[in-house]
Amino acid sequence: MIDEISLNILNILQEKARIPNVEVARQVGMAPSAVLERIRKLEKQGIIDGYEVRLNPEQFNRRLIAFIFVDVDTTLVSASDPDQDRVHDILAKMPEIQEVHDVAGEDCLLLKVRVADHQELGTLLRDNIRPLQGVRSTRTLTVLFTHKETTRFPISGILTGQ
Repeated sequence: MIDEISLNILNILQEKARIPNVEVARQVGMAPSAVLERIRKLEKQGIIDGYEVRLNPEQFNRRLIAFIFVDVDTTLVSASDPDQDRVHDILAKMPEIQEVHDVAGEDCLLLKVRVADHQELGTLLRDNIRPLQGVRSTRTLTVLFTHKETTRFPISGILTGQ
């Protein structure tokens, strides 16, 4: 079970993962060693899944975001078929693809991609995604403006068993 102090620590780390342990301890009113022990326990339990650096995509010529719906022909690839997982695995390994989701509805998969421009997007679709066995069609939405993008989510009261 996670208590309020651990939830506070998680909220602080979600806001700024590189915050010094001493500052986290000050904010929650605990000794730094006790905070470090809690963080290690949360990591060991798999509650903290990792830490990563968020790079500015514009600095790396990755300005275009697109969402691609992929219709997988289920007559060629069934959900219990290992080829279905192969499609997911191949897509997940493409560096331009940031997210791969199974979705409900007419399309089977939803991809989030980040590329330099429409030309690179077209090449990705033509050369890498559409030729995959089982891919029947794709439908692409390009993002004009992003008003919010985050990996954070509310955690208050979630894992406490309340």
